[in-house]
Amino acid sequence: MNPLDFLNITTVSIVLMIIGALGIIWLVKPLDKLIMFAVMEAGFLLAVVSFRYLDVALVIALFGPISTVVFLLSMIKISEIRHRNKNNQEGDVFD
Repeated sequence: MNPLDFLNITTVSIVLMIIGALGIIWLVKPLDKLIMFAVMEAGFLLAVVSFRYLDVALVIALFGPISTVVFLLSMIKISEIRHRNKNNQEGDVFD
């Protein structure tokens, strides 16, 4: 048996999803988490395509970048709130 027989599109997609999920759990920096989210999303899209659900793959391909942008905007907003709360030591949350 050839060892390259194990290396097919389904195996690669599962490995990408596992690497992305573990990276999201273990990494600390938000930008690193965003990169691992993109890796996990690529693995999920590859798995959907390998099972020939091309209509679902089209929807994933359209909504994937939108979810990444929303995730990035939320990271920016959380960073701004943390910076504002660090500067405001009096306890006033609302400016």
